[in-house]
Amino acid sequence: MRCWLETEEMALEELMQRLNAVSRCADEIMHQDIVPLYAADIQDQLKKQFAYLSGGRGGDGCPVITFPEYPAFSEIPEKEFQNVLTYLTSIPSLQDAGIGFILVIDRRQDKWTSVKASILRIAASFPGNLQLVLVLRPTGFFHRTLSDIAFKFNKDEFKMKVPIIMLGSVSELQGYIDKTQLTEDLGGTLDYCHNRWLSHRTAIESFAQKVKQTAQILQSFGTELAETELPNDVQSTSSLLATHTEKKDKMKEDIRLAVQQGDDILGSITKPVTENPEYKLNQDQLDNQTTIERLLAQLHETETAFDEFWIKHQQKLEQCLRLRNFEQNFREVKAALDIVSERLSAFTDVGNSCSHVEHILSDLANFEEKTCETIAKARMLASEGDAFIQSNHYAVDSILPKCSELHHLCDAFTTETEQRRNLLNKSLELHCLLEKSMKWCDEGIYLLASQPVDKCQSQDGAESALQEIEKFLDTGAGNKIKELNKIYREYAHILNDDLKEHVQKVFQKQESMEEMFQKRQVSLKKLAAKQTRPVQPVAPRPEAFAKSSCTSPGLQREYVSNSESSALQRVNYRRGKGEMTELHQSRGGSAMDDEENLAVLRQHVINELIETERAYVEELLCVLEGYAAEMDNPLMAHLIPPELQNKKDILFGNMEEIYHFHNRIFLRELENYVEYPELVGRCFLDQMEDFQIYEKYCQNKPRSESLWRQFSDSVFFQECQRKLDHKLSLDSYLLKPVQRITKYQLLLKEMLKYSKNCAGAEDLQEALTSILGILKAVNDSMHQIAITGYDGNLNELGKLLMQGSFNVWTDHKKGHSKVKDLARFKPMQRHLFLHEKAVLFCKKREENGEGYEKAPSYSYKHSLNMAAVGITENVKGDAKKFEIWYNAREEVYIIQAPTPEVKATWVNEIRKVLTSQLQACREASQHRTLEHTQSLPLPTSTCTSPSRNHSRNTKKMEERKADLASLEGYGTTVAPKYPEKGKGWAKTSHSLDVSEENDGWSSAEDPLNSSDAEEEGGGGEMKLTPGKYTVVTDYEKGVAEEFTMKSGDLVQLIREGEDGLWYVKNLSTGREGWIPANNLLMLIGSSKSAQSLSSSESGTASSTLSTSSSCSDSCNASSTSFSDIKG
Repeated sequence: MRCWLETEEMALEELMQRLNAVSRCADEIMHQDIVPLYAADIQDQLKKQFAYLSGGRGGDGCPVITFPEYPAFSEIPEKEFQNVLTYLTSIPSLQDAGIGFILVIDRRQDKWTSVKASILRIAASFPGNLQLVLVLRPTGFFHRTLSDIAFKFNKDEFKMKVPIIMLGSVSELQGYIDKTQLTEDLGGTLDYCHNRWLSHRTAIESFAQKVKQTAQILQSFGTELAETELPNDVQSTSSLLATHTEKKDKMKEDIRLAVQQGDDILGSITKPVTENPEYKLNQDQLDNQTTIERLLAQLHETETAFDEFWIKHQQKLEQCLRLRNFEQNFREVKAALDIVSERLSAFTDVGNSCSHVEHILSDLANFEEKTCETIAKARMLASEGDAFIQSNHYAVDSILPKCSELHHLCDAFTTETEQRRNLLNKSLELHCLLEKSMKWCDEGIYLLASQPVDKCQSQDGAESALQEIEKFLDTGAGNKIKELNKIYREYAHILNDDLKEHVQKVFQKQESMEEMFQKRQVSLKKLAAKQTRPVQPVAPRPEAFAKSSCTSPGLQREYVSNSESSALQRVNYRRGKGEMTELHQSRGGSAMDDEENLAVLRQHVINELIETERAYVEELLCVLEGYAAEMDNPLMAHLIPPELQNKKDILFGNMEEIYHFHNRIFLRELENYVEYPELVGRCFLDQMEDFQIYEKYCQNKPRSESLWRQFSDSVFFQECQRKLDHKLSLDSYLLKPVQRITKYQLLLKEMLKYSKNCAGAEDLQEALTSILGILKAVNDSMHQIAITGYDGNLNELGKLLMQGSFNVWTDHKKGHSKVKDLARFKPMQRHLFLHEKAVLFCKKREENGEGYEKAPSYSYKHSLNMAAVGITENVKGDAKKFEIWYNAREEVYIIQAPTPEVKATWVNEIRKVLTSQLQACREASQHRTLEHTQSLPLPTSTCTSPSRNHSRNTKKMEERKADLASLEGYGTTVAPKYPEKGKGWAKTSHSLDVSEENDGWSSAEDPLNSSDAEEEGGGGEMKLTPGKYTVVTDYEKGVAEEFTMKSGDLVQLIREGEDGLWYVKNLSTGREGWIPANNLLMLIGSSKSAQSLSSSESGTASSTLSTSSSCSDSCNASSTSFSDIKG
């Protein structure tokens, strides 16, 4: 650094010296060091032309100054006269001026007095040396004679040291000065133009000033450059270099213009010679040419000196910029290396299985692959620093330590990575050995369990079994652990407490299995050595089968030797535990075989679940780091289209939230169940709420895919894919969360298939149901967001329960008959959305496009409030149809499902909604009737709790009643106009081809009084209360229908029977018979009661809705109907 400063100071000093020399030389050329006078300053005085320097020379080279005829010569101010003479005498070279000037005074047209005055003035004011004065006296006779006489007598008055010669004519003048050195007005041939001469002088002097100013400006600029302090950052250094370069370019341009100016002046001086090669320049013109050439040479010297200085200064700035870039890159690379080292230090786990170690090795390889770019940058930066040092950079003392540190960090990372890989390879080697030993043990246990007992009882069978065992034991040489201490010594550097314990358990398992083989060999050798007798077949005793505990005798196997009955132990395939349960002789080997196989299958499923989960988490991280993070990378910003900027949340949705959930929570929880795969259902249930985040991701997927299609060809995505070395594009990875959430239910099904008899089977089933529910919710929400044209807020309709496409027929009471007939035969294609509070009817519209843009949209048509909806489950003639009706069947919609199963699912779901609303109505009704206790008849029974003093039959009735309450509707009181309504309802039902069962459901308010509600809800038998009742459920007794009841019939209670049956009389038909009490509802006939029921609504007690409901149980329960009071 110090050397560089000294060099720069020397370069600046040299520049100053050379530029000062140029300035002095310019002054010398123009004689400004003697007479600092410029033609531009006295241009007006020179234009008067009372004296001029024509360029002519005398015989010995004396310059000739001519004083032409100038009538106002005497009127010229003294100052002007002195300036002109001083300037003219300063133009010739010092050598010529030293010889002396020849003055030619032309006074041919003047008077003697004027001639005398002119000579005296010139003699008194001439600043230079004079060699000769030639005067052309007046041509008039009188004045010529007078001048001759006067000159002789007044010669001493002129006070000149040189001779003054009076000439009478031009021819006499030519005797003293050659004709070629005289201008045309003096009879000579010298080409002289005063304006041209003045123009040349002005231009030459201006150019000389330009040369001098350029040298001075370069001096100042050089000083500025040398004294500028170097910045400490890349941007400032780069800016300084650009600024100085810009100023340098401007200076170079000024020099170029100055050179151009000099060349133009030189061309103007030599123009006559160029046009006429025979033309000869006079001496003054030659002097001007020489002056310009010397000035140009000085200008070139100035440019050369500055260029040499600039090269050194530019080199300094460029080295400074490279240094600042190096320092900045060093900081970035150092930070990246610190992160890489920190991540590498996290690879401390040696794994707990082969697959786990392989996964860690894969992670390490991926990590090393990702960090290779960082290491390459570090090594390249170190090489760059080494190159700076080799090129004698001025900051070697700053670069050298940084290069050494980079080399050290890279070498340390490489060494540490290699050590980690060696440890993991050792761990993989150990785990492979352990798994081979465990697999060998499992195969040995399977071999023992699979040897048929009956065949082993013979000598040949025993020998064959012995050969199988010996053959198997021969395979143990390369599969089993031979010396435990040797394992400890060889793998001491990777054996932690857990792994050491695992090795011990595997070794114990191996010893136990070998002990089992030894016992089996002893038994088989005894059998092989024993001389067996022929066995006579004997018919089996009947009680033998009765005592057998095995339901599949063909699979039962027995061991001969009692010494082996407690030898075989059940071993968990993956746990490597030494505990084994003894096998009972009567159960044989098949039970253990089946259980072991199931355990193996369960382990395969949990392994696949965990391994795919790890891969899934890794893929999410890869997308987030390789794509999402790069969208915020300033270095990649130029590759991102403007329309794609600030749309990361649309493209990736909540993928980051999904990643954090799986990486921080779910994967770690799953790994805790690796040895207890059958209990993994609990893991899913504990985290089930967190899986709701997938609904948000799937809802955003159409927007994400649309955005991807617009910019899939972007250079940004291609560059990211190249860096990640992905064979598939980003859209394949954006689909991963959707694929993953659907994968879980498949794995859970597999696990449940192999865990039906395990403790966690219920949790697995519940987890599977929950995952399927989430999938359904996700699917439904994807359809819901496609609804268009709905003015309200869909969230206010409650949870979306079902959605699907159906054929729909409509019927309206007030509609035209032709319209109804037309509607019956031409169904509408409608997509129904069942919410908790409403059902929406939409028209499905297929969209053109690709992917999610091709997904249909749904145009909203109308909706039904579930509070006023009823259903009829069965429609005659089609098992796939059911009815949804509205406002007392003013609007009836016949719905045809794609399959009977879809219909059943929808009917059950609607029934649940209506039942829950009915329960809410009943609770509200109970609350109201409590306020009118005085006016309502109370039942005699005071038992309202199913938990007190009930017999077993009462409990059965309670359960039956509770089931009915959860599935069926309840009848309501009938208003005075009920028969007319019922008649009208029947007519409407038949017009729609509805079956006679009329299985309807409605969710309107249940106007039961509190005592009735408690009796039904209590679950006990209905107590005998005299009065009239309404039939709420169709009832048929016997095939012949001898005694039938329809919903809405009025009956009179006669007596109470057993088993919940009452003997009643049908007031419509007069017939009597037994009917279940549950099918009856006490009729409150007084007007006071009717008013109390309708007061909860709009106050119109006479407005009654007749609805029907039915529920087909597994036992073919009869239909149930109820009426709803609506305001």
